Amino acid sequence: MSEIIRFENVSFAYDENAPEALRGVSLGIERGSFTAVLGHNGSGKSTLAKHMNAILLPTRGRVLVNGTDTADESALLKIRSTVGMVFQNPDNQIVASIVEDDVAFAPENLGVPSAEIRRRVDAALECVGMYDYRLHAPHLLSGGQKQRVAIAGVIAMQPECIVLDEPTAMLDPAGRREVLSAVEAMRRERGMTVVLITHHMDECVGADRLLVMSGGEVAMDGTPHEVFSHPAELHALGLTVPDTRLLLDGLAAEGWDLPADALTVSECARVIADFMLKEKREKCLHRP
Repeated sequence: MSEIIRFENVSFAYDENAPEALRGVSLGIERGSFTAVLGHNGSGKSTLAKHMNAILLPTRGRVLVNGTDTADESALLKIRSTVGMVFQNPDNQIVASIVEDDVAFAPENLGVPSAEIRRRVDAALECVGMYDYRLHAPHLLSGGQKQRVAIAGVIAMQPECIVLDEPTAMLDPAGRREVLSAVEAMRRERGMTVVLITHHMDECVGADRLLVMSGGEVAMDGTPHEVFSHPAELHALGLTVPDTRLLLDGLAAEGWDLPADALTVSECARVIADFMLKEKREKCLHRP
């Protein structure tokens, strides 16, 4: 798999007197992958995200998108058409009074023909489960619905990569589930490269790769199973592990012999059910 985004020894400071928000970051994002970036506030994860489509430019080093340097001003439209961004607050991205008009806004500005815009808008709204709301007013929608509309607006641009910068930070649990379901549908149906910036451990478990940011550097890098198998190291970075891992660790402390690498709810339920079934069988075998 080739890299769609490449960071080469990237450092960044918001002004010359401020400490560096990124410090010598080198990494690649594989085309078609799902990468989660985890970190506490001030770790550098959102600064990293804003470098992926030239919202910010490195103080030192360089970022390449499909081999093009983001510092090349003549390539800015190409870069932002390749990497789309979704931010924390959907109200900051919604610009129209009707849902379908909002989703059409970016393709219209890219000069996409009207018939193609219609097709893209319908397909994007279907992808995020908002097609039935296409004629609604965005300001009357819930937070989760608004964020799905914002995601649809980026999908309609047909970028190769979508970066979601803490898209569930302002949402309640129901809204979080809606948005994450929309992201999963987008990956499944479109094979799009996804970068998810988050501080929620549970949102990382379905990723192909998990980067943990701390102090502007990549502190940990691996699959979610690999990273979450080091709870002490995460704790030292001010982070914890997903609730499923905490549950299994608690049961293990009570003497349950369970594997520690189950992360998703379904994986966790399966290993607990398997353990209970095994215990039941052993009791039946030893019953007088």
